[in-house]
Amino acid sequence: MLKKFCFSLMAVMALSLVAMAQGNKSVTLTGNIVDKACSARVSKKEDVQAAAAGHTKNCALMENCAKSGFGVFAGGKWTEFDEKGNAMAKAALEKSKKDKGATFKVTGKVADGKMAVESISEVE
Repeated sequence: MLKKFCFSLMAVMALSLVAMAQGNKSVTLTGNIVDKACSARVSKKEDVQAAAAGHTKNCALMENCAKSGFGVFAGGKWTEFDEKGNAMAKAALEKSKKDKGATFKVTGKVADGKMAVESISEVE
């Protein structure tokens, strides 16, 4: 009985370590960068990806919108950025020549629904 309990405990601990290790993996999301202030409005649209692609760069860079922070719509879901990601997103939007419909590849680690952004690059 004690052997079974110890084995079970070891198995649970091993699985927990594997799950924690996977949580630290970087992920890459490809989609449209939208400010947090407008993300709720975009989320209510039937075709979320089309609505996100239609969101303008000028809107996202307006003072109040930019101050709210940024995230990326990828696969119909919005993922919020950390502070570093917000600065990187603003720079990427400013650099983009597209007023709307720009697609970005964002790499980072997601924890608790927020992405610690490592890189952002526009997809041509």
